[in-house]
Amino acid sequence: MDFAPLLLFAGVYFAAVASPGPGLAAVVARGLGQGLAAGPAFVAGFVVGDLIWFTVAATGLGVLARSFEMLFLAINYAGCAYLLYMAWRIWTAPVKAAQIEASVTKVCAWPSFLGALSLTLGNPKVIVFFLSIMPLVIDPKAITPLVFVEMAAVIVLVITPVMAGVLLLADRARRVFTSETALRRINRATAGVMAGAAVLIAARG
Repeated sequence: MDFAPLLLFAGVYFAAVASPGPGLAAVVARGLGQGLAAGPAFVAGFVVGDLIWFTVAATGLGVLARSFEMLFLAINYAGCAYLLYMAWRIWTAPVKAAQIEASVTKVCAWPSFLGALSLTLGNPKVIVFFLSIMPLVIDPKAITPLVFVEMAAVIVLVITPVMAGVLLLADRARRVFTSETALRRINRATAGVMAGAAVLIAARG
């Protein structure tokens, strides 16, 4: 693919990834509530989820995907359930400022990956981008195997640093606070954000 349309796609995709939405809210809440524990797996879930939707759009399966509305509705609610579960865990987590490092190491990688993946697969923002907006930027009929690889590489190179950067900033913000009261308020505020994101996704589903 010529550099200009690939650059245009990168710019539009970056704007979509960096704009507020359930996915970004989940990353911020995760960083504030649990730090960097299982962070790579959590970010990888978003990357793989976007690559799956890109593959669906690029291979012409978008129409087929719309035919299985019940399946994707189930995935949608699975993502909502995960957000609510994370919100509950963060809300009820015991807080001790001196034990932040010890507490965040207990997060498992696979549940983090699968949770982020299910959230992405059911996120209306992601679905709308790949099935509605991307075809306006790049004609799916013009996506050859080489172009597919180039666009997939752009997706990985854009979403990975954005999500990882947001997670890192949220973790650094968490460490600014040293009192248990402040940490508890942060946990409850982020839990509220995650629960609100779950309700938003469910309402749009």
